[in-house]
Amino acid sequence: MQINSGDTAWMLVSTAMVMFMTPGLAFFYGGMVRRKNIISTIMMSFMALGLIGILWVLFGYSLSFGNDVAGIIGGLNFLGLQNVGQAPSAVYATTVPHLIFMSYQMMFAIITVALITGAVVERMKFSAILLFSILWFTLVYTPIAHWVWGGGWLAKLGALDFAGGTVVHINAGVSALALAMLLGPRKGYRNGFSHAAGNVPYIVIGAGILWFGWFGFNAGSALTAGGLASSAFVATNTSAAAAALTWMLLSWFYHRPTVSGIATGAVAGLVAITPAAGFINPIMGIPIGIGATLVCFYMMRLRNKTRVDESLDVWACHGMAGTWGAIATGIFATVKANPAGANGVITGNFLLLGKQSLSVVVIWVFSFGMTWLIGKLIDVTIGLRVSETEEALGLDISQHGENAYGGED
Repeated sequence: MQINSGDTAWMLVSTAMVMFMTPGLAFFYGGMVRRKNIISTIMMSFMALGLIGILWVLFGYSLSFGNDVAGIIGGLNFLGLQNVGQAPSAVYATTVPHLIFMSYQMMFAIITVALITGAVVERMKFSAILLFSILWFTLVYTPIAHWVWGGGWLAKLGALDFAGGTVVHINAGVSALALAMLLGPRKGYRNGFSHAAGNVPYIVIGAGILWFGWFGFNAGSALTAGGLASSAFVATNTSAAAAALTWMLLSWFYHRPTVSGIATGAVAGLVAITPAAGFINPIMGIPIGIGATLVCFYMMRLRNKTRVDESLDVWACHGMAGTWGAIATGIFATVKANPAGANGVITGNFLLLGKQSLSVVVIWVFSFGMTWLIGKLIDVTIGLRVSETEEALGLDISQHGENAYGGED
């Protein structure tokens, strides 16, 4: 094993780009909430940078990527970053320092935890989200990451996830749904409740940062600076563009083309292409992006007819687009794009679609069930939700003692 300077430089840049996505998510989410809750919402994402950044190097990387234990979890051989140094790993990203691969994967873990917070804004205690993040990261994220990327049972089965459709987006989206259902809707939801975003430019800034960072997310997952990274890069942009345009047209059909809508569409397209990016011909980003918007747009409309308040569409966007993307990988994958992948339905192989479908079902069930149990445990101990008075005042003041707009509501 020899370090390749080009691969190393690319992975350093990709790691920084994926890290930048979490502040981007903070802007994206922060712009969607009412003005009295923007600090609280942004704080949840920045909290993940600190908390998961420490837990990952202490034990998270080892549980996710350590020596396989019965296909379920990683061993403790990387505990505290022992055996993780400047030399390449013999297993993962063999042309760059092991420390870079570890850091790159850390950024995925951080943003996955941050994604969930969009479902509980404006009503969940900060102490509760801290405790939830620790337990969820340990008991849900690390085993799923190991199953798919760390040599666990789904990897051995042959299920494909290039950059996190199942590990990140289905996992976070389904978990967000469970936690939102357990927490209950915001006060006044469906009864004179205002859905007006507090700062639409923040939404667009956040979406732009996410789009930029997603090239590190997907193209970086090639783990080399070569043709595969280029293919994933183009597929990523193509899907985002197709989804954004489709969302614009759909929203125009029903009412008016909104900038928050086209931004949401772009994110849906980015989510959907994530599991497929390195296994498909880039042109297939068009049907994947269009499909992402169709799935997410109408799922949001359906959910809005219920009492489920997963506030910022984490399940309807990330969970459902991730589900579509994982299934689409089984349809559009081809070994011509990546010999390390597999052929999908378009090349006559239906077996991959079955494997992808199984991985989706398993992660849906595991993520939802474990999140419900963790949330219930927290609720009966320290409690999940702020008081009605604190919720009416706003979480910026009641939880953090700060105000984003100089005392305005």
